[in-house]
Amino acid sequence: MIDHYTYPNDRELNDREKSILRSIVQSYILTATPVGSRFLSKTSEEFTLSPATIRNVMADLEEMHFISHPHTSAGRVPTDKGYRCYVDTLMDVQALPEQQRHVVKEQLTALTQEQALKDASKILGALSHCLAIVELPQMLDIIIKKVHLLPLSTNRLLIAMELESHIVRTVTLETDLSIDSTAIDGTSEFINSRISGKTIRYVREHLIGMMMEGARGHHTLLRLFIDSVDTLLNPHALKEEKVHIAGAQHLLEYPEFDSPNQLRGVIELVENEDVIIHLLDQREENQEDSVQIVIGNEMKEERLVEYSMVMGSYSIKGAQGSIGLIGPKRMNYAKMVSLVTYMGQVLSHSR
Repeated sequence: MIDHYTYPNDRELNDREKSILRSIVQSYILTATPVGSRFLSKTSEEFTLSPATIRNVMADLEEMHFISHPHTSAGRVPTDKGYRCYVDTLMDVQALPEQQRHVVKEQLTALTQEQALKDASKILGALSHCLAIVELPQMLDIIIKKVHLLPLSTNRLLIAMELESHIVRTVTLETDLSIDSTAIDGTSEFINSRISGKTIRYVREHLIGMMMEGARGHHTLLRLFIDSVDTLLNPHALKEEKVHIAGAQHLLEYPEFDSPNQLRGVIELVENEDVIIHLLDQREENQEDSVQIVIGNEMKEERLVEYSMVMGSYSIKGAQGSIGLIGPKRMNYAKMVSLVTYMGQVLSHSR
């Protein structure tokens, strides 16, 4: 669950405060330079206010912790709370431009599923200029299509399990018991009548009960099948790779990350897939179809307090995967949300 920080004396911002906060965030996203009242009065057609009036509003916003005042500048920069208010209530998200939609769809739809997931991270990194992450589908949610029992000899049996997404798992078993080839078809039909169309997760949790009911005459082969399930449906064996990561080099383009020390957090992140997966796991379970944003300290990762993350999801044949973009807190959130949303749609519908 993502925690959004609250502060004492929080209140609803009025329209003038919202307008000025929106302009500060948008200006800082574009320039990476602290925003002053005179700059806003001169550059924003939205304001007919004097610099003095804008300064007073900015002072109120600073007192409420929406913006802060760097010691070396007369301007203001958004705080985590200011960015949170912006993305939750002030940001205008529009559809991804047609040219970028074409790039995503054209490059991914002709590929195999495996290659599409790998290339998706590269495309996201190039279009976003952020660190792009594509987590592979959660294999426990993949559906089992059919099980095949194939006798290799009187005491050796090949069990092949056909899954959605063109995945086949096999295991060869040896037994001291003689395998009755005439019973194989009936047992195969019995097994498939109970597990075909079910997810790996469901079968792992309910296997014994599913197999025992009405199993008269199938016990020998069923026992071999049950013994094989841990091997066939081991999620670690099903998913050798967990994530595809691309675009770390793009973070060098941002002036706030122009020193090795400032990039150390992301370099360490790229080298530790478990941390990345933990960050993606912060997606709120009741909002699977939405894009979610985690800002600075909300990530609860000391190395990433100067970064934000935009997270989305996709679904392939019932298997869920996650998409993420990590960049500076002043990232173009509206664009990143559009990118993640569209990428999720393409990956979900093109397979």
